[in-house]
Amino acid sequence: MANQLFASLGDRAPKVLGDLTGLTVYPRSISPVGDALLFLAREGRAHRFGILSIGAPPIGFVVASRSVEIEGCACTLSMGETCDTNAAALRATLSWTAPSPVGLRKSAGLGDRLGNATPGHIRAMRRSTGIVPFFAQQSIREMERTGRSPQDVIDTATWGVFQEGWRTGYGADADHLKTPEDIDVCVAAGYVMYTLDPRDHVDNDAQTDDIATLVTKYTALPWERLGTTAGAVRDAYVGREWPLGDDGSVALDEEQLLRAACKYGAALAHLVEMYRHLEGAIGEQPHELEISVDETETPTTPEEHFFIANELKRLGVEWVSLAPRYVGRFEKGVDYIGDLDIFAAAFARHVAVARAVGPYKLSLHSGSDKFSIYPIAAELAGDLVHLKTAGTSYLEALRAVSRVAPALFREILGFAIANYEMDRTSYHVSGEMAKMVAPGAVLDANLSDVLDQFDTRQALHVTFGTVLTARDESGATLYRDALYEVLDGDEEAHYDALETHINKHLMPFSD
Repeated sequence: MANQLFASLGDRAPKVLGDLTGLTVYPRSISPVGDALLFLAREGRAHRFGILSIGAPPIGFVVASRSVEIEGCACTLSMGETCDTNAAALRATLSWTAPSPVGLRKSAGLGDRLGNATPGHIRAMRRSTGIVPFFAQQSIREMERTGRSPQDVIDTATWGVFQEGWRTGYGADADHLKTPEDIDVCVAAGYVMYTLDPRDHVDNDAQTDDIATLVTKYTALPWERLGTTAGAVRDAYVGREWPLGDDGSVALDEEQLLRAACKYGAALAHLVEMYRHLEGAIGEQPHELEISVDETETPTTPEEHFFIANELKRLGVEWVSLAPRYVGRFEKGVDYIGDLDIFAAAFARHVAVARAVGPYKLSLHSGSDKFSIYPIAAELAGDLVHLKTAGTSYLEALRAVSRVAPALFREILGFAIANYEMDRTSYHVSGEMAKMVAPGAVLDANLSDVLDQFDTRQALHVTFGTVLTARDESGATLYRDALYEVLDGDEEAHYDALETHINKHLMPFSD
């Protein structure tokens, strides 16, 4: 009876549900489950979760119910909040709203610092093919700066997927985890990919140390934690050569081994301990791993990449993607800075290592807006590539604000420029204050163009946390609430900006 009733509604379902609730229903969210229809609706700026059912609604949801009649049939209409309890129940009821491991499929991480970008990301994804999205992707550092939690990041992605009816799967990346405690909170939230970041254990000085210093450091490495000895590692590498299929071979002489081991030895010990902690914490839940050594001061050579991967493999670590520190500059919010021919040659060697030791994907961290290298990465890596973006979506939210509420954007711009020098310290940026566009120097009609000016764009990019958490003397937020009010008040402007910009990232990788 329920199936017949709901099927008879057909294209009228959004209007019928809207009339019943007095809300605006998102058509793509309407999903039949047994004797019920689940849907998402909008009430002013707020989202509301709804269930229309024959009899009692599905269990697990926190809702208030009342009796209604549709075309002579007695039904129950239940409404609730988009809270964490209902998000968890939704993931349990509609499997496609829950993240799942992506494996070796070509993929793109679409970080959402504000928690309202997923619908726009999905619209961009619908314009591409052959790419699996990660709609939940956030580092602990970013969560701390925005006042969000791992659970909130998962839940907002869930509601965005439900709103847009994205039924083809997505991943959830607990990004740049540095401690066992980071792992534990993300396991509890339900992430399926865990990106381990050992940057604090990388010895960047090994890049330039003299040989005597390297020998001393090499001897002192944590060999017991690495499950081997200094002599065994030297014997395993020096004087040997490993084939890389059609891409030649790789070999490390004694100096290259010393530099690789001293640079990454302690990091490898940390990684294997983090990996074992993750395996113990997550148990039988499906999951996957990414290794990130990108946020270091010096590039990872292909030989060092091979050493890292080969040692991780010896230690029993299993991973699906790895992010070296590539040659050139991957600054936040702007295109790649460096010689493209040099990048292509080095990237080809990294691909060869990934194919030979793995296969596993090469991950492009700080990948936002690196348009000049996308064709190179897509051609050389094929499906073995994972693109990571995050801050660029926040910038597109600001672009929407610049068009809808120019006065607010000018305030945020001035605040960002004033705080740039303080906030830039933990990011790779080179924007200069003297070159930034002053808030009053541009007409409203051209205000969104400010987001394309190199120096100003970087200031807006790295100050997101300060902008979102700033408060006045009374404790009220300076910009956060106003920012959400504008974006929630004109969702389509926000989604349109995201769709256009993220599509530019995805198209070079699309099949």
